[in-house]
Amino acid sequence: MPANDPRETVELPPCPAAATMPVREAIAGRRSVRSYADRAMPLEALAGIVWAAQGVTSPDGRRAAPSAGALYPLSLHVVARRVDGLPAGVWRYSPEHHALERRGEGDRRTELAHAALRQHWLDDCAAVLVLAACCERTVHKYGRRGERYVDQEAGFAAGNAWLMARALGLDAAVVGAFVDADVGGVVGLAENQRPLLLLAVGAGGDAIPDDRPPVA
Repeated sequence: MPANDPRETVELPPCPAAATMPVREAIAGRRSVRSYADRAMPLEALAGIVWAAQGVTSPDGRRAAPSAGALYPLSLHVVARRVDGLPAGVWRYSPEHHALERRGEGDRRTELAHAALRQHWLDDCAAVLVLAACCERTVHKYGRRGERYVDQEAGFAAGNAWLMARALGLDAAVVGAFVDADVGGVVGLAENQRPLLLLAVGAGGDAIPDDRPPVA
């Protein structure tokens, strides 16, 4: 399809078979980095990161992150600007096809940063992952406790993505402070979906990694 077709689908390359560091080193080096270099992320790296979060890992459809009852209420969206081979825009990850489906055009990170209580360091990263959920899918089976299971699942998925980013030589930071409706508007969430967290990803800049909460 043409690059400006909102229905465009980009097939992703396989998850990189070799990372730049072992898991132990990736865990030890994980920090919240809020300063990013003006450098594009390889499409192969993004493919590995989204696969680690929600990719299919077995013939029966099981995914990389555990899910209560294998109900998989999460959806993964990518707000991209500097990714080699991927036009700037909003994309939704399809685990079944290991592909990105375009949901919006153009660089939307400034809108996303504004929705995240004006944390404009998000403007500098290569891409922002948005994890959202249809909680009713899990609550229908497990009752109100299912909401807790969904939150846990989002944590597992984000942790996988973060460690994969580190293993591939990239940095990241998670954001939990945002206006739900505004984030939902940027990525085009349905009414029955709510955003749970954002994960900024890119090549870290020269600033010291910062685990402190952002200052308004």
